[in-house]
Amino acid sequence: MSDRPVLVTGAAGFIGSNLVQRLLEDGRRVVGVDDLSTGTLSNLADARERHAGRFEFDRLDITSGGLTPLVERLRPEVIYHLAAQVDVRHSVADPLGDATTNVLGTVAVCEAAARSGVRKIVYASSIGSYGEPREDQLPVGESFDPPALSPYGASKRAAMTYLQTYEALHGVAWTALTCANVYGPHQTTAGEGGVVATFIGRMLAGQPVTVFGDGEQTRDFVFVDDVVHAFVLAADRGDGTRYTIGTGERISINQLFRALAAATEYPHDATPGPARAGEVRHSAVDASLAARELGWKPWTTLEEGLAATLSWAASQGA
Repeated sequence: MSDRPVLVTGAAGFIGSNLVQRLLEDGRRVVGVDDLSTGTLSNLADARERHAGRFEFDRLDITSGGLTPLVERLRPEVIYHLAAQVDVRHSVADPLGDATTNVLGTVAVCEAAARSGVRKIVYASSIGSYGEPREDQLPVGESFDPPALSPYGASKRAAMTYLQTYEALHGVAWTALTCANVYGPHQTTAGEGGVVATFIGRMLAGQPVTVFGDGEQTRDFVFVDDVVHAFVLAADRGDGTRYTIGTGERISINQLFRALAAATEYPHDATPGPARAGEVRHSAVDASLAARELGWKPWTTLEEGLAATLSWAASQGA
């Protein structure tokens, strides 16, 4: 193991904070960067208290120009780039802001890496970066590559192009992980996987829970610990490759509601809501390439993952 630190952008966010904790538990020195626009320091409380000698946090907007001096000073071996604007609807309302964070932010990461001898960037892509598959195409793998249907998708795909460009120009290695619908502790209601956090929060509070459309739309829900493991593996494997990360299993929103209602003893039926315009009907990913080349596979069942998420939410007073 290298004695150089690793750096995590978006460190105070949902996946980022879980990744920070895993890296610290693995004995790494970790630098966390976040502007706290959506992340929260409470997600990093354990890291800051238990690993003070090996964890540094810098509040920093990666598009502000301050990232390169920080990286030049600390010279991390690997940058895990998770900082992003993740709300598809927000990207439609403010495509310029979305591109500033997702495209220019990634350029800033690539430039800092190229100037400072960073060995590799591990990039968080998203299944939301790609168009809607037909049901007979599911689960989709890396060859599924239709144009994006939102500014969010376009910005995340443009970021991928910059990774490839900086590899060609400066030799900075990269691996991208196109994740399905990630859920687990520290999650907010933002992003596709946020339906789990939304349902849990409202059920524990005894509030109405809305299911939009007929509830038969399906998603591939993958637990955050499993996803974090893929990021850790990708630091040393899979250079120049994008991997789809998920379970390959489709769970309907109605099934999710019933499972969580039973676990929380929620006594009410779902409140029907109108179908959301532009929402993908069905989604699931094939992780067989990640299994072969990264040695990764999901190990957490939906029941186990929901139980762990519920336990964490209850401990937070959600």
